Amino acid sequence: MKSFELFKPEIEEMIEGRRWQELQELLPDLPGPDLADLLVEIGERKRIVILRLLPRDLLPEVFSYLDASVKEDILKALTDEETRVILAGLTPDDRTDFLEELPGQAIQKVLNLLTFEDRHEALQLLGYPAESVGRLMTPDYVAVHPEWTVGQALDQIREKGMDSETINVIYVTNILEKLIGVMGLRRLILAKPDERVEQVMEDTIISISALADREEAVQKIRRYDIVALPVVDAGGILLGIVTIDDLFDVAEEEVTEDFQKSAAVNPLKTSYRESSILSLYGKRVIWLAALLGISVITTNIISSQVETLASAIALAFFIPLLIGTGGNTGAQSSTLMIRAMATGDIRDRQWVGAVMREIGIGCLLGVTMGAASWVLGFFRGNWQIALIVSLAMFAIVCTSSILGVILPLVLQRFRVDPAVASNPLIASIMDIIGLAIYFSIAAVILNMA
Repeated sequence: MKSFELFKPEIEEMIEGRRWQELQELLPDLPGPDLADLLVEIGERKRIVILRLLPRDLLPEVFSYLDASVKEDILKALTDEETRVILAGLTPDDRTDFLEELPGQAIQKVLNLLTFEDRHEALQLLGYPAESVGRLMTPDYVAVHPEWTVGQALDQIREKGMDSETINVIYVTNILEKLIGVMGLRRLILAKPDERVEQVMEDTIISISALADREEAVQKIRRYDIVALPVVDAGGILLGIVTIDDLFDVAEEEVTEDFQKSAAVNPLKTSYRESSILSLYGKRVIWLAALLGISVITTNIISSQVETLASAIALAFFIPLLIGTGGNTGAQSSTLMIRAMATGDIRDRQWVGAVMREIGIGCLLGVTMGAASWVLGFFRGNWQIALIVSLAMFAIVCTSSILGVILPLVLQRFRVDPAVASNPLIASIMDIIGLAIYFSIAAVILNMA
């Protein structure tokens, strides 16, 4: 298998020189993802020429690697027959993924190009909720019956295996198509031909509902270290399977979405490269405006403490230090908690232990940062300033550490994505709480003097 990067200069020369015969011979040797990159880079006019040079059996694979906007542009330029070839060659899950990215009118046009069986299959998969396992699954799998011999099961694999998403795992169903067992291909091959399937299969089954969230499928694949996950309905009927390659894409999307939320950006519906300036502006300005509103409260708190600041002007020097440390501490604890929740490291009943642990960590961090702040306060002011700053730092760090753990847990309890507890949000909330703590402590100590 050759790399596109190594042959890029040669390919560009062939395109410029219109040496189509040589290019047609070279293209099948390139990996599918590299061919997709080639289609993106060569521009719209040459893209269709390259597509028509590709072998028909390679077209669907290359098409599946393209971004949504490029796919739409290609379909507009192709004939109905060429489009039909591509769509027919896509796996059911890849076809569903493509269809859900299209506008309503385009979906109907594409559906009309499919065969009756493929159209029925596509509509069935599109009927599941947007981010459910049902949208990801493929009905192309190999199933055998428990009363069959190993020899009969192997015959079934030879007959159906070419059309299956994977044959690494074979599923055992009864006459009603209920899933009753699984077995690996290796185990089947090593068994004696006259043994019955029910003697070879494993009846401990890890499955998932078609209505479950796709993140749950990612967690199960990771937890049980399996390459395919059977999808069943409420009655245990086998509907399809989800394979690890599909879930790799899901995991990447979910991590990307969490990164965007953690930076106070509404998740992008398309890739950054495909997003317009206006859409990127819209995704960011909403959160910035909301955080600006929170910052107004911070400004009001400072303006209401003019007399306190006037009596000890050195207090003003430590405001950025205190609220900055509070925001950083909260961001640390919330990031750790959100990730632990996403990977299943922290479950529903373990939140009390997590909060108690964070209280302990917050106190240790508070003592450390408070001691450092006492030294800074003493050299910047006097013993009173040092005491105010150190006590405020201790209280702010403890509070911020606890808030960073509790806020994601509360959001999850109300079925809101914990990633919404983003670093900017935590920092803005801690600005308000931190200033309230700081000026309260300052007022008490200065009045005592």
